[in-house]
Amino acid sequence: MTEEPKILAEVRVEGQQHIGENVLDVQDLKVWFELRRFGFARTGFVHAVDGVTFQLKRGEAIAIVGESGCGKSSLMKTILGLNEITDGDIYYNDMHLNEMDKKTLRWYRSTQIGYVQQDPYGALPPFMTVRRILEEPLVVAGFTDKDKRLEQIRQVMKEVRLIPVDDYLNKFPHQISGGQQQRVVIARALIQAPEIIVADEPVSMLDASVRVEVLKLMRALQENYNISFIYITHDLSTVRYFSEYIFVMYAGRFAEKAKQHDLLTNPKHPYTYALLTATSEPEYENSLGFKEVPPGEPPSLVKPPKGCRFHPRCKYAIAGVCDSEVPPDFHVEEGHEVACWLYDERYEEPDFSE
Repeated sequence: MTEEPKILAEVRVEGQQHIGENVLDVQDLKVWFELRRFGFARTGFVHAVDGVTFQLKRGEAIAIVGESGCGKSSLMKTILGLNEITDGDIYYNDMHLNEMDKKTLRWYRSTQIGYVQQDPYGALPPFMTVRRILEEPLVVAGFTDKDKRLEQIRQVMKEVRLIPVDDYLNKFPHQISGGQQQRVVIARALIQAPEIIVADEPVSMLDASVRVEVLKLMRALQENYNISFIYITHDLSTVRYFSEYIFVMYAGRFAEKAKQHDLLTNPKHPYTYALLTATSEPEYENSLGFKEVPPGEPPSLVKPPKGCRFHPRCKYAIAGVCDSEVPPDFHVEEGHEVACWLYDERYEEPDFSE
């Protein structure tokens, strides 16, 4: 039987001895979904993730940003061990995710990585109280001592500031607010003290007044317990509250990777610049006119365009290059990479202000 749980702080202190600096290493990951006609005739593949590489350090928070349909949720589900890997590798510490047997994969999913869903109301069973919702992962993991389980639940509820604890333990999800529901979802992700937490647009369903509060809560938990966070979002206005690095994703690939401040103040890829330009800020000047956005729609991931996948919408595209050759990652500054032919030494860098 599994060893009885300890409170969150104690578990995190004991978990500091690991192999290597990176807790997660993703190498040239591809996740393709097969399309079939009439159930048996193969008609192609959806290239949801198509050659993604990145590393996640211990205690680091990264944000993966992109518009709907870019592949960020497929990437997240693959990291969670829910999608099958088509090609490439994912390493958790020194373990190869591709080669985990069922028992090891279950251990990884249930204790080593947590998941914060987008819709808190849909993520919480309506027939369970808060106590039962938080107790369920411990029961599944084999913790048999009820008193120890309750101690763990009380501790994690204090961590997410659901206090006084006794006021929430026996409530059902519909009896608490949206912000409080999301705190329960975060508490459930934390209950077994995972090394990694994946947060899939955790504030998109919340009121604007609650969003920053929830992001700051997750940031405090990340810093206090050295948890590695992957924050999935389409909203660049929130990433400044919760990430050291930002990875911009477009049509199944990373377009740009940089430190948070560098990317927000000095974007290099035309798509990143377009995303920042389209970001709404509560300022009077933004109400005076329309913002320029790239023409067209994101490409089909069944038949993605050749070369740079953004070239059909890019006004800076170089004919004969961007539409035929896949751009490599150019190192434009320390810790700043951009997959764009405009940063090849043969061409002049673009001036987005023109």
